[in-house]
Amino acid sequence: MRVVVSWSGGKDSAYAYCLAKQQGHQVVSFFTLMVSEETSSFHMLPANIIEAQASAAGVLFVKQVSSAQSYEADFIALLTDFKRQGVEGLVTGDICEVAGHEPGWLDRICQKVGLTPIKPLWMKNTHQIYQNYLKAGLSATVVRTNKVLGVDWLGRILDSQFYVDIQKLPGVDPCGEGGEYHTLITDGPSFKQKIELVEAEKKCLDNGSGYLDIKKWSLTPK
Repeated sequence: MRVVVSWSGGKDSAYAYCLAKQQGHQVVSFFTLMVSEETSSFHMLPANIIEAQASAAGVLFVKQVSSAQSYEADFIALLTDFKRQGVEGLVTGDICEVAGHEPGWLDRICQKVGLTPIKPLWMKNTHQIYQNYLKAGLSATVVRTNKVLGVDWLGRILDSQFYVDIQKLPGVDPCGEGGEYHTLITDGPSFKQKIELVEAEKKCLDNGSGYLDIKKWSLTPK
């Protein structure tokens, strides 16, 4: 099936992309909705880093600036355009319902456009997802945290020690499904190059959450 991937730049969409390829789907494009030309929605990643991820994976990248008010309409318009180009399915890294949308939102949108939703991680055990993610050979860095984790967890690499440490925190999901953290994928089995974060600064917001201000990065051969 010819598919597109809803690409956040983080671990879940990257792992879903890997699984979709393993299932035999032909990934024709990544796409991301942006809060501006420079910054992505949700993960708030710089556009040039997301473009570099797609380049490293050898996949076309499409971005669309949107807002909270126009998000659904923009999402539908983008998918409709892909549908006209012969795309048949939409791959997402959703594990649970999409935050901020009603239950079944994605399925409703796909049905309206005429695409098949492909959700390889849907409702799976997040402890198992994390372990399988590591086995898949993906590399990710924490770039956003809520007040539960705070700035101390920013910049950490998702590895076996991360999994051990995060389980020590009561009520925290290992994959961050409670909004505890978001990540940036820097390498994966399909990447021909890897992203190296050269210079970054941990920053704390007034509500106790934090983000990693990436000041310098590079795309290097593997």
